[in-house]
Amino acid sequence: MLQHSNHKFFLILILLIPLILAAGAFSYALADFSSTNFTLENPINIIQGGESSSASFQYLSSTGQLTSGQGTSTSFVNNVGFLYFPTATSPSLSATPGDSQVVLTWTAAVGTLANITSYEVGISASSGGVYTYTSVGNVLTDTRTGLTNGITYFFKVRSYADGLLLSESAEVSATPVAPTPGDGGSSGGGGSSGSFPAEIILSGRAYPLSKVSVLKDGQLAVTTIAGPDSNFTVALGSLSTGNYNFSVYGEDKNGKLSSPFTFQIYITRGVATNVGGIFISPTIAVDKKEVKRGENIVIFGQSSSVSDIVISVNSEHEIFKNTKSDASGAYLLNFDTSVLETGGHSAKSKALKSGEISDFGYPALFAVGSKTLLAEPILLSKCDLNEDGRCNLVDFSIAAYWYKRPLVGDIIQKEIKYLNGDGTINLIDFSIMAFYWTG
Repeated sequence: MLQHSNHKFFLILILLIPLILAAGAFSYALADFSSTNFTLENPINIIQGGESSSASFQYLSSTGQLTSGQGTSTSFVNNVGFLYFPTATSPSLSATPGDSQVVLTWTAAVGTLANITSYEVGISASSGGVYTYTSVGNVLTDTRTGLTNGITYFFKVRSYADGLLLSESAEVSATPVAPTPGDGGSSGGGGSSGSFPAEIILSGRAYPLSKVSVLKDGQLAVTTIAGPDSNFTVALGSLSTGNYNFSVYGEDKNGKLSSPFTFQIYITRGVATNVGGIFISPTIAVDKKEVKRGENIVIFGQSSSVSDIVISVNSEHEIFKNTKSDASGAYLLNFDTSVLETGGHSAKSKALKSGEISDFGYPALFAVGSKTLLAEPILLSKCDLNEDGRCNLVDFSIAAYWYKRPLVGDIIQKEIKYLNGDGTINLIDFSIMAFYWTG
């Protein structure tokens, strides 16, 4: 009986289809349906676009495309795929311990295709353990109280846009401590005095084996070298109680400096403040200063190792492309300029790794026109002992000759400019050459 009814239904439907299609855009109601998560009541299906409404709702049909990318017409732009999902930079979290408490501060997350509206603070009793999160609103500081002195706690911060989770900070730790006898008030301002010097510990991601510099109140305070995995940790001690402005930047293998990662923090005497999740933005360059429209332009740079790289090309409509960096942090994208209008443009990049997202770095500028002009060659800041723009066996041979020998003549200044600058050529200099090697 059921089978006979179905046959009858399909026959009627087949007879009605031509009449319905002749009417153009149309809609029809379907039965309610539900799952364990939702119920859709009195749904409306719209064919060929259009609008349907009732006393309680209005439904506008939508359009889409099957592949990721950007579709355009004279009247609209359709952005499809994960490159156009809302994202945000990861906050850099600082933890300063106190008596039965930890003061947390973090940098503002910067949203792309979304505005940050609130943050959550997470706390855990173990590294990588289960976190308990508390919403703190749209603020950049929070104090966790009621903690046990001598016990190490772990913290994270999440950013949200109207309830949508966009980014999460790296984990930092702090151990609350009882006040030292004789501790009293403190005076504000960088450089103020205190009986017990303070320490700040900075950690994050840069470029593999790259130089990382830290500025304190605009002055170079300390440098370090990132590991092969791009991670770095550097401590700065003997600080007085007060507010400080810090900037952290990296230097890629071509001597190009990153945009600075800046933050302000209050340092408390007698305690070590941990600042984690510093993610240095990628460097970026292009192989042409002007490109004939329709030809490719090569966009390249350096970032953290084995990371996802998002490249934004400024145009009438912003265009996003993605690529990956290799183990050395190098990345490259051949970009087709036929989608760009004639005139000036710029490209910038950011990195994503292990759930952390950097900010966009400095842009690279170029023009689209009727001819192609190559960009000026990048001069190596290190290794290039014979100054031919490359780091290869010729430079290695020069360094090998002077290995552990007293330096005389022009090699003295070249060792200062292109190598370690310690007045001798040793294994440290060969490590520098290996990093800048071009072949």
